[in-house]
Amino acid sequence: MSRIGKKPIPVPAGVKVALNPGARTIEISGPKGSVKSTYRPEVTVTWTESEKTIAVSTDTSKIDEGNRRAYWGLTRANIQNMIEGVTKGYEKTLEINGVGWGAKLQGKEIVLTLGYCDPIHLAVPTNVKVEVNNNQVKLSGPDKQSVGEFAARIRAERKPEPYNGKGVKYLDETIIRKQGKAFGS
Repeated sequence: MSRIGKKPIPVPAGVKVALNPGARTIEISGPKGSVKSTYRPEVTVTWTESEKTIAVSTDTSKIDEGNRRAYWGLTRANIQNMIEGVTKGYEKTLEINGVGWGAKLQGKEIVLTLGYCDPIHLAVPTNVKVEVNNNQVKLSGPDKQSVGEFAARIRAERKPEPYNGKGVKYLDETIIRKQGKAFGS
């Protein structure tokens, strides 16, 4: 049995759930936005309107076939993250370190100047909100996966290097600095 998968998911007030078992999709809407997801055929998702809970289950007679137990817990965790995203939202903050380096918004894309000869243009996903303040880029949105993935794409354009500390890093990330070559006698 999946310890995570068998727990029911409580749905807070103000959150709407639209479940389509035929297409295996679930859409959750709340004050911060709306998130839609498709779940695996190995699991079954049920929505109880009276109890305000979502239950994820699977056929326990076939529990040892493939990755059924893992999909059970994964589906429950993804739905929990969707509910948390539409109520509280997710946020990532990146910091750009380097002389003359920075970021700016131009329409629906972010332009990064990271020491290369040409600026880097990245299209902002539709459900991600971007704010640029000096050398910090703040990403927020209801979908945990799209916020984290876009933050990782920005960071991958110029990862922080350990000698001078230049590059794009998460705000709470610590870069372990290395000592350079020693010159002299």
